[in-house]
Amino acid sequence: MKKFSKILALLLCLSLVVAFAACGGNEDPTDADAITDGNVAENVEDNDADAASDFSVVGQYTANNTEYFIGATGPLTGDTSSYGISVQQGAQLAVDEINAAGGLNGVLFKFDMKDDKSTAADASTGYDALYEAGMQISLGSVTSGSCESFASRADEDGVFFITPSASAASVIAASDYAFRVCFGDPDQGVLAAEELTANFENIGAIYDNSDPYSTGIYDAFKAKMAELGVEYNEQSFDAENNRDFSTQVEALKDCDVIFLPIYYTEAGLIAKTCVAKGCDALLFGCDGLDGVADQIDETVTNTIKYITPFDVNSEEQLVADFVAAYTENYGVAPDQFAADGYDAVYAIYNAMLKAGVDNVTVAPEVLGDAVVAAITAEDFVLKGLTGEMTWDATGACTKVPVIVTLGE
Repeated sequence: MKKFSKILALLLCLSLVVAFAACGGNEDPTDADAITDGNVAENVEDNDADAASDFSVVGQYTANNTEYFIGATGPLTGDTSSYGISVQQGAQLAVDEINAAGGLNGVLFKFDMKDDKSTAADASTGYDALYEAGMQISLGSVTSGSCESFASRADEDGVFFITPSASAASVIAASDYAFRVCFGDPDQGVLAAEELTANFENIGAIYDNSDPYSTGIYDAFKAKMAELGVEYNEQSFDAENNRDFSTQVEALKDCDVIFLPIYYTEAGLIAKTCVAKGCDALLFGCDGLDGVADQIDETVTNTIKYITPFDVNSEEQLVADFVAAYTENYGVAPDQFAADGYDAVYAIYNAMLKAGVDNVTVAPEVLGDAVVAAITAEDFVLKGLTGEMTWDATGACTKVPVIVTLGE
């Protein structure tokens, strides 16, 4: 259960509520059309400075920032580095766009991500470095295990974060200031069970019993399958045995579909093992499979599908513009994690805009309560790359998923 905020912060939030009511005639800066148009400059211009609370209170926070400082940690090296690099690049692109349009009331943003190698220890070390350097608000961590560690530290300091991709339920349960852009693990597990039982009879599953992301999705999948009264075949592996999947694939090679609530590295190895074992099952995963295309080659003939909130081939203007800008900047097309990072930054920006933040040296705990009040307001809706999003006090994001087929 989330703990109550500090009394001082609560009083500041109440003053925000009064201020919001006094400014009811202004255009909502989170209006979906305005955000879709990418009109950051007008959003800043339309903000009513009178809506701000007293953001001069800095408490124990001593950083003398000249820019609003967004921090994060993520795997920039190692097996899951694709996720971290994508989030880093998507977030930086959003920051660059916001700054080019004048920042927030003329104050620019800076973004820094520390390499946590997908480990809790490195996420904690990265948090310390960021906080000491003046971090005021955050994207948390990229992967669930790391973000659990990050969340515990952020809660102590009252740092608001909105993780682009850490989907374990425990991540946002740890703090009043913990939010996410991505789907939660249970949501994906339930959706997978419903999708697979509606279309297949002989179902298998392979999951990582040592990973909180994988077990979180799998547990929800297992529960939903039991509720539906559908039997299936399961296999598992752990972090010490994640390179040879011959045994698992052999056991499931006659399945019509194999559910893979795992990350892309292992999914690529399983796809190659399917070829070697003569298994032509459809491989169905969740958002962790985004990136699997780089792990396979033309020898893999299995159809691969996965749940995602982002379709790089979408014809929506917002998505098309993002894909073009990202490709121009980084030389590759963006994946879901890049889109999540981009949306997370814009969620922070628009929440700060709505809250009337006007002091670049605002303390994290003061900023955190202001942003929570803004992002959970009934009229706060962000139309981003990954869908139209709203948030409640639990920190969970509500939006509609899509299922994509690799190569289409």
